[in-house]
Amino acid sequence: MQGCLPWLPALLRCHSGIHPDTGWALCADTSKPEMTHPMFKARLRHRAYIVASVTFAGLLLSAGIRSAPGVLMVPLGLGFGWDRSLVSAGAATGIFLYGLVGPFAAALMLTFGIRRTMMSGLALMGIATFASLWMKDPWQYILTWGVLSGIGSGALAGVLGAAVVNRWFATRQGLMIGILSASTATGSLIFLPFLAWLTRNGAWQPVAIAIAVASLALVPVVYLLVPEHPHHVGARRVGERDESPPSAQPRHARTACAAITVLAMAVRKPMFWLLAGTFFACGLTTNGLVGTHLIAYCGDHGIPPVHAAGFLSMIGLFDLLGTTASGWLTDRYDSRRLLVAYYTLRGVSLLVMPFVDFSTANLTVFAVFFGLDWIATVPPTLKLANDAFGERDAPIVFGWVVVAHQLGAAAATIGAGAIREHSGSYLPAFVGAGFIGLGAAAVFVVSAMRNGNTPAASAPVAP
Repeated sequence: MQGCLPWLPALLRCHSGIHPDTGWALCADTSKPEMTHPMFKARLRHRAYIVASVTFAGLLLSAGIRSAPGVLMVPLGLGFGWDRSLVSAGAATGIFLYGLVGPFAAALMLTFGIRRTMMSGLALMGIATFASLWMKDPWQYILTWGVLSGIGSGALAGVLGAAVVNRWFATRQGLMIGILSASTATGSLIFLPFLAWLTRNGAWQPVAIAIAVASLALVPVVYLLVPEHPHHVGARRVGERDESPPSAQPRHARTACAAITVLAMAVRKPMFWLLAGTFFACGLTTNGLVGTHLIAYCGDHGIPPVHAAGFLSMIGLFDLLGTTASGWLTDRYDSRRLLVAYYTLRGVSLLVMPFVDFSTANLTVFAVFFGLDWIATVPPTLKLANDAFGERDAPIVFGWVVVAHQLGAAAATIGAGAIREHSGSYLPAFVGAGFIGLGAAAVFVVSAMRNGNTPAASAPVAP
């Protein structure tokens, strides 16, 4: 038996103890010869992809809850008599907190732990949306769908993907962050047809129940499948070699205040303001405008909510392709040049869209091009943060950059709703967002010119 499975004795020895913090089997004898067997090493390497898969699901769900107000806008208006400005204010609160909590969550992941932070965020999301079933007043809607769900989903914001990738992957980091980043937009958009279908009779409660059940069901999955660190299961980061430097360890105070410490350091560097300013434009043009108001905009042109949600779902599907491809490109080419292309395409798409008729063909073309570019900006932005601030601090810095992203999204959520209420049209909002996208591209043109000594292409990663 041992001749056929030489790694089996070591595997059995690994399960002789349980890590007190993670609940995972300890493996203390990784130096044994059988531990270097290719089959055993492959088994351990698969743990990283299991962790990434669970992280993908968590990011998918947390982003999905942030997109729900776009579907609930009409049903809440019918059920409670609330106007779009009020519903938009609740959505903006959640979007803002989704970003604001990010850097503090990143600091907690270094100390409290990635697994515990994920479980806490999922539990809060589930409890908040379930409690909303009894809401009657606007402040209760703001509290449940805005404040509490915003904090819970913020614990599973984009910084989670950055922390997991830095901890579990030594190579192909751009590709993996591209895949995990795509989950945030895919979660926001691919669930929309299902959520819209749940509101087909004008009721909003089925949406709250579905999100609560999904959030709470994922808690035990995280507990069982997400170890805190590769070495807790006798593994290394994917692609890590003997001569590779170890993964960064936290050096800040063991509290969420590390987020403030890192921010104080980051704001002294121009790169932080470049990333934060352009990511403000990113959030404004995506989650805040298109993600929240496209269904209502289509409704102004006589398109039913379920049909309009289908276009958002299409954006999510093409985002999965576009952001994954962006991660692959980020591992190979200058991030600044990629960002010039992404923001230019986005700005042009938003400028053209309001001036074409809202036919199925035109909206499909818009969904394809806008989807490919939806958050393709994340992998090169995180790469620039890693290069400027190091792998230890980059997730927290990126968390603050995401705060700027969500500020832009919140501004667009409220602003576009106000423009629609006062002018009767979303056209000025989309045109203004288009010019903001082109402005972000121009900023990176200048940055790329000043960074002219950087090679256009970096060395390709090992296959």
